[in-house]
Formats: sequence, C-alpha cells, structure tokens
Amino acid sequence: MNQTDAPRLLPDTPEGLQDAAVILRGGGLVAVPTETVYGLAGRADRDETVAAIYRAKGRPSFNPLIVHVSDFAQAETVAVFDERARALAHAFWPGPLTMVLPLRDGAPVAPAVTAGLPTVALRCPGHPTMRELIARCGVPLAAPSANASGGVSPSCAAHVVASLGGRIDAVIDGGACPAGLESTIVALRGEGAWQLLRPGPLTVEALAEVLGCDPVPVTSHEIEAPGQLASHYAPGKPVRLEAEVAEADEFHIGYGAISGDATLSADADLAEAAARLYALLHEAAAAPQPRIAVAPIPDVGIGLAINDRLRRAAA
Repeated sequence: MNQTDAPRLLPDTPEGLQDAAVILRGGGLVAVPTETVYGLAGRADRDETVAAIYRAKGRPSFNPLIVHVSDFAQAETVAVFDERARALAHAFWPGPLTMVLPLRDGAPVAPAVTAGLPTVALRCPGHPTMRELIARCGVPLAAPSANASGGVSPSCAAHVVASLGGRIDAVIDGGACPAGLESTIVALRGEGAWQLLRPGPLTVEALAEVLGCDPVPVTSHEIEAPGQLASHYAPGKPVRLEAEVAEADEFHIGYGAISGDATLSADADLAEAAARLYALLHEAAAAPQPRIAVAPIPDVGIGLAINDRLRRAAA
C-alpha cells in the first residue's frame, strides 16, 4: 500500500465481495459496511495482518479489537459460551451486540487482537455484506472502526477514504450505515453479574430483560474492549455539550426544538439522532467555525450511547 494512493472502491455486489475476499485472504485490509459503522477488516488469525490494522489506524496496542464471525458455529471456535452468553446470542445475533467472553484454547485469533487478555470481544454483525464477506474468507475478521484512532467513526465510504486514504487496500461502498453508532459491548462476570463496557444501539433495558438483572458498575480502569478510552471520537475541535444556544464561533448541532446549523433529529427521534451523529460531527469538523456546540440529548435509551460518544468527543 502506498499511503498517497486512494484505496480501491468496490461495489457492494457479489463481484465486489469476491474481490474483497481475495484481498483479505491474502492478508490485506478492507473497510466494510456494517449496521453500526464501517469496520476496517483483516484476518484475525494473522499477526502481521493485525499489526497492519493497528498501524493503519495509529491505534494503541493495548486497545483490543473486536472479532467478527459469520454465525454462531464460527463464534464457538473463538470463545467459550455459558448459558447467559448463548441466551444473548440467541436474542441479539446477528446484530449490534459485542460480548467479552473467555478466549477458547486454540482459537484462530492472533494474540495482538486481544491485547494479551484471556478474553475476546466477539460479534456476529447484522449487516449481510459483512457476514457474507466473513463466510467467503473462511476465517473470523478483526474489524475496528475504519478511521484514524481517536477520531470520528465513519458512517459512509467517503468518511473512510478521508480518514485512512491509502493506508488500506479497499473500501466496499455499501452506502450509509443504518444504526450509525458502534455496537453495545457487555462483559459477563461471575455469579450472574454483567457489566456494560460500551453503550450502543442495544439498550440496557433490552439486555437486562434477557439476563434477568441490571448491570453492575464498571470500576476497573483496565481496557477490555474498544471505546473505553476517555478521549475518543474526537472531531479535532473543542466540543461544548448541553448547548441550547451557540456562540458566534461555534457550529451548532441541534436536536428537537433546537435546530442549530444542522440537526440530529428535528422530531427528537433518538434512533435518527444516533444514525446521524457521526455524519454531523464530520460536517462540524469541516465547517469554518473553530468550535462545536451540541444541543442537549436525553440520557435515556440509545441517548445513553449518544451522550457517551459526545462526552468522549469533548474530553
């Protein structure tokens, strides 16, 4: 890869997927649409490919990667599932749920994927393009968000190209990602306890209904999964939250009755706001104003995930 070259843009067609699978089987990197955000996919079983993912993103090596599988049978080759994990997989896979589970002995996962931890972050994505690509490759794929580390996540192919350019081999252009926020991440603990490591499209209430109890607070500072760094999703400008009125030098991202320069959702629809969040952060980053202000977002349901990303963007 020549960093001055643009990656190949592949169509979201059987022919495009076959081209992408050839690149991936050979150890290359391909950005792929999922239902959450675009992921930067590479073989999870090769040290050199995983190193290339970290290098392309500029990602710290202590920050683990999520392993993506095409189905539950492949998931069981990677991690050890107890009854709670099976129940979550049955309820929410394929979909925007990542589980942190014990790594299975002999799993086809390079040590760098898990950052040396005995656990692995595992997901079966809901987007048919990503699942089909994994199946064509025949091995699990490691796939963090397809953007420079710490920056705003990509919700369309143009965001990927602008962020990573020639550091990757190809991008499958599958249009905009429907959910627009990274997956919900949970860790299953002993004695029936569980923790929410990263809020996302799946709400705490939906998870608690399956698991039969509310999560326990996260007190450890150990990084077990993506999205736990204090500063993340940064647009490269100062971000001010809970802003009902913008100052003269701020690009105002609105919500509900606060229209702003651009709005997450004029109808105060949190799902629409989640889907538009990263696109508007990219727009605000490119705007002439040197600062960004964001209207208040209700801290309920998927609003918890939106506010989590905004707080890290503002850190």
